[in-house]
Amino acid sequence: MKPPPLKDDCFAMPPGVEWTPVAVALQRLRDGLHAVTALETLPVEQAGGRVLAEDAIAVRSNPPYANSAVDGYGFALDSLPAGDPAELPLAKGRSAAGEPFDGAVPAGHALRILTGARVPEGVDTVILEEDCSIEPNRIAFRAGLRKGANIRKIGEDVLAGDPVLPKGRMLQPQDVALLCSVGIGTVSVRKPLRVAVLSTGNEVVAAGNPATDAQIYDANRPLLLETIRKWGFEPVDLGHVMDEPELVCAALERGAASADAILTSGGASAGDEDHIANVLTEHANLQTWRIALKPGRPLALANWKGVPVFGLPGNPVAAFVCTLIFARPALMVLSGQDWAEPQGFDLPAGFSKNKKPGRREYQRARVRDGKVETFHSEGSGRISGLSWADGLIDLDEAARTITPGDLVRFYPYGAFGL
Repeated sequence: MKPPPLKDDCFAMPPGVEWTPVAVALQRLRDGLHAVTALETLPVEQAGGRVLAEDAIAVRSNPPYANSAVDGYGFALDSLPAGDPAELPLAKGRSAAGEPFDGAVPAGHALRILTGARVPEGVDTVILEEDCSIEPNRIAFRAGLRKGANIRKIGEDVLAGDPVLPKGRMLQPQDVALLCSVGIGTVSVRKPLRVAVLSTGNEVVAAGNPATDAQIYDANRPLLLETIRKWGFEPVDLGHVMDEPELVCAALERGAASADAILTSGGASAGDEDHIANVLTEHANLQTWRIALKPGRPLALANWKGVPVFGLPGNPVAAFVCTLIFARPALMVLSGQDWAEPQGFDLPAGFSKNKKPGRREYQRARVRDGKVETFHSEGSGRISGLSWADGLIDLDEAARTITPGDLVRFYPYGAFGL
């Protein structure tokens, strides 16, 4: 089943909006998007990395029966004779995992029981083997054990009929284990989101090829493709095209035919050579969002034959930051996941800064000795700072003077799924 396409005006901003705060832009994206990937049913063992299309409900309790947490001896606590140490005769037989004891343990007797074994009738307490003095036909141990000790109750982890994982969750290895443990054999999941990446520009050449002193190597496309792969989506490489409208149109056509979303970098502003923006304006109801953001201001958004196009800034640092802040949560919604809010931490600054009002800033940063350091340059072309950093600091739109020791909000790259 394929969900309906996005509306043509899903990216439209209200009239009169000039500079859009980051929070407003994120909310508009959240309101305008929905899942676009189709559904299929898979065995749980093949569903890792897929997004649940409906809540997963436990078919069976975990544990499915009361069982022993240790190797030891089981008995009914109320049947213990008076005295300390307590002594109990041993019942014949034992209970082992997969080989339960057949019958009930007589009152005033103990039964040999192993880890994971079903607790038989007549047993409500298990004592650890190491806490017993053991003779051929009886055991002795110190009194003071509580009823129910060393027994895992039926369903103490999950009860049959309980929801275990929510719709919209991308299944991790531990999730697969949980689903299997509660008897779920198949799940309804979404097909992987396919995200195409396109580079444009007459000055751009692929890494490894000869380049003149007027050309630059294409860093954005490999960066975006690897980021998409890390997020669990399916990358589609549209390659690089020159700044010619016909070539840009053809590449976007290929992207719409092979992907669920398209990311481009560069050419998204309003200049004569901004062919991405020009082509999208002519053919795809372009909406240019002027984000009050540093680095990266223009964010071009459009629908190319029902496929959303995210036109990112051309500078690599700005393209990367806009991908983390805007594209990631949007792509997650398109894939069927919930909107993603990165988890940040307030840490003391190890730097000084006088921030001007008006724009929200995301700076490359890392944590050393419990303090946040920032990269020595804020330039959007300084790609080395992305590797130097462990994440980003988030400075809101207000003016602020930061001195060493002041708290700043730090987002590690892991908060963005990297």
